[in-house]
Amino acid sequence: QVQLVESGGGLVQAGGSLRLSCAASGSTFSINAMGWYRQAPGKQRELVATISSGITNYADSVKGRFTISGDNAKNIVHLQMNSLKPEDTTVYYCNAKIGLPGGLVDAWGQGTLVTVSS
Repeated sequence: QVQLVESGGGLVQAGGSLRLSCAASGSTFSINAMGWYRQAPGKQRELVATISSGITNYADSVKGRFTISGDNAKNIVHLQMNSLKPEDTTVYYCNAKIGLPGGLVDAWGQGTLVTVSS
């Protein structure tokens, strides 16, 4: 199993920056990819950014503002969020895609709240 622990959320003014971190532990050898998702109340969870073997992918809404990076040796993924907007306010979840014989399964962190004030 893989456990994910997020940190770095908080309150920031519009235009400011925050850095989220996600530390993976357990069977980290089985991780194929990691990423960040976010979910606002009453809405579906949406992809923010992913990274796999150094290849990154971003939602259009965060391109140019957010940067995902990974430290494979430490099993940590970071999400640097710049030029934050009030609409970025929500809970952010770390995700890992776990490779099993039957396919990929998701592991999720507990979530960290990001609040951007106008």
